[in-house]
Order: sequence, then C-alpha cells, then structure tokens
Amino acid sequence: MFRFPFNPFKLGAAVSDELRRKTFERAVKLLAAKPRSVAELRERLLQGKGVRGNKSVVETVIGRLREYGYLDDERFAFSYASSKVKQRPIGRRRLQRDLKIKQVENSVADEALELVYAETPEAQLIDRAIEKRIRLRGRPKTRAEAKSLFDHLLRQGFEFELVSEKVRSAVQYTDDPDEC
Repeated sequence: MFRFPFNPFKLGAAVSDELRRKTFERAVKLLAAKPRSVAELRERLLQGKGVRGNKSVVETVIGRLREYGYLDDERFAFSYASSKVKQRPIGRRRLQRDLKIKQVENSVADEALELVYAETPEAQLIDRAIEKRIRLRGRPKTRAEAKSLFDHLLRQGFEFELVSEKVRSAVQYTDDPDEC
C-alpha cells in the first residue's frame, strides 16, 4: 500500500495559512504605501497573485486588520477629507465625489464631511479660493473673466448659490470696454 510522506489533508491547511500570511503581508504593504478604504483594499487584494477568487482569505485578512485598528473607514474618510481641505480650499461636492471614488460608503462620507465642514465652514474656504485666484490672475475685469472664476469655483465643488453670491461681491466690472 502506498503511503504519502505527508498528510494530504493537512496540506490544504498549510497552503491556506501560507496564502493568508502572504495576503496579510501584501495588505500591510498596501496600507503602508497610502491609506485606503476597506473596499479599495479588498479590491486590490483580490487582484493579487494566488488570491484571485479566494474571497474568504481576503475577508479574514480585512477582519484581522480591522481588529488591530489598521483599517477603519470612518477614520480614513475624516483624515482624507480634512487633509484635502487643509491643502487647498475645496467644496463639499468635490470631496464627496473623491470619497465615492475611494469607495467609502455614502453614510460614512457624509458624517466625515459634516465634521470637516463644522471645523472649517465652506464660506471661509470659498473666500480663500477667491483670494488665491485673484492673487494669481488678478481681479476679474470683464464678464468673461468673472465667468471663468465662477466656473473654477464650481469645479472645486462649491455650491452654486454660494459661488454666485461670492463672485458677485468679488467682481467689479463694467460691460463698457472703454471704462476698463
């Protein structure tokens, strides 16, 4: 009778442990490179060699990382949003879109945005954005320049009404080209 030099039933457990260890190491390397949301990390881990289709290993690794405190969507969303706002003035809609791209749940993203914009109101941020734009390009003197400022602020994610109000107060131009 033929005998295996090892127990073939234990082999599956050893391979699974090895796969889990390698997946955990890859997850730690991915998180060391940059912070990621749970869904973003899950997607990246499932793309890895040997892990394709093995969702149970990935879920185990993600559960362990959550347990250790290395993976937390609430903390990630808040730190991401607050760092973006501190870097440059940016509106709520733009940040909400960025968090959606980062695959953060809408409810978590909304809570983080509430906290961030409670610290620094959007009106204060739009004032900073207008000051910067005027410092770089000068005060708008024509209708086209005012429209350009208006469009720029909308692209930065500020609300239409707020942009409209702030641009009207910042712009002092005349439609008569002889007076410019």
